[in-house]
Amino acid sequence: MKTAVPVSAPAALDAEQRYRRIAAFTLLGVTLVRLFWLAGNPIDLYPDEAQYWLWSLHPALGYFSKPPLTPWIIRATTAAFGADEFGIRIASPVLHFLTGLVIFATARRLYDARIACWSAVVYVTLPAVSLSAAIISTDVPLLLCWAMALYAFVRAREERVGSAAWRRWWLAVGAAAGFGLLAKYAMAYWLLSALLLVLAVPGERRQLPGILGASALAVLVYLPNFWWNWTHGFVSYRHTEANANLTGSLIHPGHFLEFFSSQFGVFGPILFAALLALVILRPRRLAEPRARLLAIFALPSLAMMLVVSFLSRAHPNWAAPTYVSATILVVAFLAEKGRTLLLAASIAIHVAAAIFVVEAPAASAALGHPLPARFDLLHRVRGWHTLGRSVGDMLLRRPGVILLADSRETLAALIYYVRPHPFDAAIWNPGGGVRNGFEMTTDLNRLVGRDFLFVSESELPPQVTSRFAAVTAVSHITIPLDPDFARRYFLYDAKGFKGYR
Repeated sequence: MKTAVPVSAPAALDAEQRYRRIAAFTLLGVTLVRLFWLAGNPIDLYPDEAQYWLWSLHPALGYFSKPPLTPWIIRATTAAFGADEFGIRIASPVLHFLTGLVIFATARRLYDARIACWSAVVYVTLPAVSLSAAIISTDVPLLLCWAMALYAFVRAREERVGSAAWRRWWLAVGAAAGFGLLAKYAMAYWLLSALLLVLAVPGERRQLPGILGASALAVLVYLPNFWWNWTHGFVSYRHTEANANLTGSLIHPGHFLEFFSSQFGVFGPILFAALLALVILRPRRLAEPRARLLAIFALPSLAMMLVVSFLSRAHPNWAAPTYVSATILVVAFLAEKGRTLLLAASIAIHVAAAIFVVEAPAASAALGHPLPARFDLLHRVRGWHTLGRSVGDMLLRRPGVILLADSRETLAALIYYVRPHPFDAAIWNPGGGVRNGFEMTTDLNRLVGRDFLFVSESELPPQVTSRFAAVTAVSHITIPLDPDFARRYFLYDAKGFKGYR
């Protein structure tokens, strides 16, 4: 029988410091690599990013499809670094760095420095995080707010109920949740998860005043966006409801399987398999207080997205907040089982996948075998600069002509990539509905008699050309993305707009 060898306090302190350094230097190193890559590889903005930039030029309390935090962030970063792709995106790797630090701090409070280190390193190398760090989206500040709210929640539970420290941590929970709501409405899932934990677990019910107070503060922080929606017909809420698309057929097993399988890519194949094994094969482990806490902030939102994917559809990133606490949960599960080799293998796979996404298209093209677009996860951000340069040249030869497009994505990308920026550009909307931010602000009937350069992804049908005095095809732009896939645009001189009717 072996006798346990006690670990001295200095040795434990040295181990603590070592894990802190490993986590800090790894997070910093990965972030610097990402920043240098963004600076040296200015991949085109995706149209959503271009629209966030456009919104950032007009600070408001809300926008058509999103709360305002991401455009506010872009406003700040472009003021400091310029309005190129790097300046627009620089916040993304930095915010993921901060999220990794918060995940380390949370795991350290719940477990120890070893699990905290693994959790931070795993998070910063997750496939979804690597892809997200290359663009700017509403998920980036959402994940930081989610992680900060979770950390403050853990700290509040450690304090004596009613003490000054207890109140301060609950204020921190409310502030983080409120800013999370200003980033993305999905932050509401965090509040619901916290309330579920407090109500469902007898030992947590003493925290009810805290979570109710934090929820009230979160609503107060969020209130400006609610007021904006109130004055704009609740357009953001209606867009979110339409995005869920729960009004049609409610049985879509194909969509469910597509979303379910996508999570192996979002969280990584080993980690998602481990999460499934934990839930299905080791459910009793989730009854342990720390695991239960982490699971409640992960599994309900994942389950909800699985249901939505079956009833309608769900994009892979809609479950992203799941993996803030799921990262710690799975790391603790594997580390306590002595399966750190699986964690190391998972990190290696994630890093290799990130390098493949970044380098494979150029390498394949250099070898004379361009990578098919379906294998190029960045193909959706390619070609917009080329389109903008071509359309910009045509606009310069047509002074006084207004840019017109029938696609939100095309118009957003063109407004950014055409120089000088055509801020008077308009969207074609004969039906009069409001399906995007451009349709919310554009009334083409005020421009009767004006001339346009009409950009469309298809040839204009007679019901469109008849709305102008004369329409002439002037160019057909093809932007190849691989041998079998290309974006095609048709450009027309559309003179003398008659009005929609």
